[in-house]
Amino acid sequence: MPHGFWGRLLEVDLTSGKSRVIDIDQKIYRMFIGGRGLATWLLWSRLGERWEEIDPLGPENMLLVLTGPLTGYYPGARVCISGKSPQSNGVIGSTLATEVAIELKAAGYDGIIVTGASKDPVYLYIEDDKVEIRDASRIWGKGSRETWKLIMEDTKPDHAKTGAITPPAFIYIGPAGENLVRTAVVMSKWSHAAGYGGYGAVMGSKKLKAIVVKGHNPLPRVSKPDQFKELFRKVVEQLLNRHGMRAWGTAQSLWSVGYDLSAEPIRNWQEEWHDVREFSQFELERRIWRRRYWSDWGCPTSCLKVSCVKKNGEVYFTDAPDYEMGAYLGSNLGVFNPEDVTYLTALADELGLCGIQTGNVIGFAFELYQRGILTKDDVGYELKWGDADAIARVLEDITYRKGIGKILAEGTYRAALAISKMKGVDVLKYAVQVKGVGVGAHGIRSGKDYPDLHAYASSVQGADHTSVAPEKDAVFYDSAVICWFNGVDWDTMIALLNAVTGWNATHEEIQNEIGVRVLTLQRILLLLGGPDVFWDPRIHDDNPPRFYEPLPSGPYKGKAADKREMEEKKREYYKELGWDELGIPLEETLEKLGIKKAVREVRRIKKRLGIST
Repeated sequence: MPHGFWGRLLEVDLTSGKSRVIDIDQKIYRMFIGGRGLATWLLWSRLGERWEEIDPLGPENMLLVLTGPLTGYYPGARVCISGKSPQSNGVIGSTLATEVAIELKAAGYDGIIVTGASKDPVYLYIEDDKVEIRDASRIWGKGSRETWKLIMEDTKPDHAKTGAITPPAFIYIGPAGENLVRTAVVMSKWSHAAGYGGYGAVMGSKKLKAIVVKGHNPLPRVSKPDQFKELFRKVVEQLLNRHGMRAWGTAQSLWSVGYDLSAEPIRNWQEEWHDVREFSQFELERRIWRRRYWSDWGCPTSCLKVSCVKKNGEVYFTDAPDYEMGAYLGSNLGVFNPEDVTYLTALADELGLCGIQTGNVIGFAFELYQRGILTKDDVGYELKWGDADAIARVLEDITYRKGIGKILAEGTYRAALAISKMKGVDVLKYAVQVKGVGVGAHGIRSGKDYPDLHAYASSVQGADHTSVAPEKDAVFYDSAVICWFNGVDWDTMIALLNAVTGWNATHEEIQNEIGVRVLTLQRILLLLGGPDVFWDPRIHDDNPPRFYEPLPSGPYKGKAADKREMEEKKREYYKELGWDELGIPLEETLEKLGIKKAVREVRRIKKRLGIST
């Protein structure tokens, strides 16, 4: 009997309308943990042979909603959303705070696999062993707030019958996901999102509006209960002492990353330093926060802050906004007003858009307008830095694929290709992205923020800032499925994992065996790519051109990323992982990691790149 997980997943085929339970060998959990690691194994083992042909927005792609062995046994509750990404054409593990994680385990599953596609809008209703595909026609087309209300209404009768204390939990998409926008997210509550990857569009391609889950069973047993209780208490004590995070959340970085580190995106990364004191957590607290300590399920950190603004006669609620949303829908677009940043954050949540990826592509469009490459005739209105009304209009146009929004809905890389063709000018140099994924809001030019020079260039998840800090650590967090901001010392976290599962894992194994195994498979699938774009490591394993331009202002004025140093660090990194100089995994590495069958994919990569095997 496994501990900490059930060893089974629920698979639902929306084309046939059938569902089944599949068993996963315990050895797979030991090799990949769960969450992102398990997702990578599932996608490789099922789709690897035809990866290049699989359309991320086609019925053959899989939507994965997975927990980890620490789900329910570590403060906070998250799921990992994954599949073939419509942004990178690789695998991205995107985590999301939601009680769906707990309800799934209480229903007897470690996760859900959704395949196929429905002809009409539907949502999944899962209650223990009851699995229903329900009509979602009256919910389709609705934004976050209305979706929340209608799903609660629809499931209230089920809730009443069970006599459960809490209502079912659910994840859903907004109109952006329905319209297959590549920067669309999977949402939970009103303001939580699995941002990276574009998995809102994957759900939309399957005509799947929501997944609703209610479980009534105890969670799987832990292996060593007494040891677990002691370690859990230790984790909570450490988290309660995170005074800065508890007081301000990540919003505290809106000032510090810009002013202190010179690493915040400003006007599409043309600058990275600011001294706008209005753009700080102190002004957010004074002007828009309505509740300071708000947490997700079982989380003592309580870093979320409920914010409220009025705009155009409507009231908008969101959290904080956090640093990434604030930076990308704020400073990156020339907006430094707390009210406008909060409004734009809430609007993106309402539409089901990723603030980072959508803010990235909007910043790209604004710079093209600034330079006269895009004109008012192209857009239909003016794009002026700091104009919240214009930004809101672009968000709407992207969501509904109207006008210029139809191009921008493809994400920064694909939009750059389309505009280059349309205008006869190469605009990729203004696209601050890597392999289809917009760069997280942490610059590398000053050398003061955490990403290393080669971090974005070599990441298996494109320019996802959460996967580069560093990558081996990120694999553990995303596979155990715990919050990055709830991490404690490694000895305690691994001891807790072992107490729950009965394993004897070590930090060395977590990083240099499991971590490298997951990264290697992700790298292989990323380089396979397809069907619309493919990545050549000789060209695309690089930083955005903008990062090689000197910073124009601030205490680190004149600093830029050094291309030669980046290339050297990248080669060292690839060597450490057991990959060749191009970052293609060596066959002996695959054998050592127990994934020798992946040699078939490696040989296909080399054939496409014209490299002899």
